[in-house]
Amino acid sequence: MTASIRSDGDPAASRANRVVVWSPEYLSYRWSADHPMNPTRLDLTMALSRSLGLLEGIEFLEPSAASDADLLRIHTPAYLAAVKDAGNSANNGVSGQDVPHGLGTEDNPVFPHMHEASAILAGGSLAAAQEIASGRTRRAVSIGGGMHHAMADWASGFCVYNDAAVAISWLLDNGYDRIAYIDVDAHHGDGVQHAFLGDPRVLTVSLHQHPATLWPNTGWSSEVGDGAAEGTAVNIPVLPGTVDALWLRAFHAVVPGAIAAFRPQIIISQCGVDSHREDPLADLALTVDGQRAAFLAMRDLADRYSEGRWLAVGGGGYGLVRVVPRAWTHLIAAALDREVDVDTAVPDEWKESTKLRAPSVDLPPTMGDGGDVAYTPWDGPGGTPETGVASVDRALTRIDSAIIATRRASFPLLGLDPEDPRD
Repeated sequence: MTASIRSDGDPAASRANRVVVWSPEYLSYRWSADHPMNPTRLDLTMALSRSLGLLEGIEFLEPSAASDADLLRIHTPAYLAAVKDAGNSANNGVSGQDVPHGLGTEDNPVFPHMHEASAILAGGSLAAAQEIASGRTRRAVSIGGGMHHAMADWASGFCVYNDAAVAISWLLDNGYDRIAYIDVDAHHGDGVQHAFLGDPRVLTVSLHQHPATLWPNTGWSSEVGDGAAEGTAVNIPVLPGTVDALWLRAFHAVVPGAIAAFRPQIIISQCGVDSHREDPLADLALTVDGQRAAFLAMRDLADRYSEGRWLAVGGGGYGLVRVVPRAWTHLIAAALDREVDVDTAVPDEWKESTKLRAPSVDLPPTMGDGGDVAYTPWDGPGGTPETGVASVDRALTRIDSAIIATRRASFPLLGLDPEDPRD
């Protein structure tokens, strides 16, 4: 697999240790005209990042499609053949509604060139992993990736090929034996967890809406890994309506401790933004401000424990115009060390061009939502601190119940004390 490098702006200003992975071919991953996962969100994100000047002088990594050999690291030969056949059937005007392997469903309808469009997303995450492994960069971000629901022989949840799992598998064969995957999508990162459930070399951490309330109905705190890998699956389910401060309380009560104990050589972050309060497919209540705080936290964990090696990919997010472009612009900014203040005005240039594409959408004025990201750290079972969030006594109790359930299930297996907030 090869990749070409190109730069925007002055090449002398490029930062070799920060790479944005992008291909216009990412926009070909389009299920149907009315499907909630619309590549418009990617196009608008890149346009917003450019309007803000984030991409000036930054290296771009333009990937090629993942090869069959790359995809067979995770997926079965029969599944690859089915995806190719389905895409060809769609090209020939055949509906493909009876194709097996989860294809042809309402969530995963067949579309022309399905294999090629899916392979380029996987190729992007794989190319990012290869750049980091080679030492040519420390950080790479590919907003086209994050297809975390795809199984070995099954399309699931808008995902055909599991790009993060493919990248992790390649890293395992190329000098890495401690890889941490952190998933902050509203939906459980089931496909990646399943791929490495019995592999102690991979820590999967997922913070998601409670499985009793949201598909795929997995990711209970009791899911901790299998056999020798017990303890390397960590799940933090939170209830609908969870706001920034409480979500961040849960994140910081579990994720840094698990990462510190595992001491990964690289952190891969799935940065789905369907946790936003406006998202039509989930029920959490985060703001863009809270999502930005999560991205910065994961970047800082990579700096602290993985010598700065951080691969960030996209994922869910169905607020196509108001939410995803701002949130993932913050993700790109975090990866590039060019943080954008949440009070920054959304550029008029971007608003004018976007209004032509989405005339009925009320565009946000700033890069944030005025969210409250001031959280109080968890201080152990039974603590009742002030949270800075009004009227959350019951919500605080519930988030602390989720924290202690996850810590009690996972932390002893990592050699940590679940009751001690210092761990």
